[in-house]
Amino acid sequence: MNNLSAQVSGAQLRRLKERDRPVVAFVLDGRPAQALAGDTVLTAVLTQARQLRTNEFSRQPRAGFCMMGACQDCWVRLEDGHSLRACQALIEPGMHVCTQDFALGDAPP
Repeated sequence: MNNLSAQVSGAQLRRLKERDRPVVAFVLDGRPAQALAGDTVLTAVLTQARQLRTNEFSRQPRAGFCMMGACQDCWVRLEDGHSLRACQALIEPGMHVCTQDFALGDAPP
């Protein structure tokens, strides 16, 4: 078993199964984080944090909604400025995920 067996304090999701997949290191809002190979960006973030992002209009916390890319609720930015739907993209080693940009009033493209 890998070192992701412990629950991250305050995380929205708790991993119960498939904990033996390879660990993927990524960066979440400037902090080192870990996910498992095959995780979506949404799963990777919510196993580390309570929310995915803050809504740019209401300023309310968001954690994804439809889980199929239709609702536009899970947009996050990568360090290079590209945006992606967290429920549709797989986490990649070294990926830098920025969840705070949209809270500043920036709408996704």
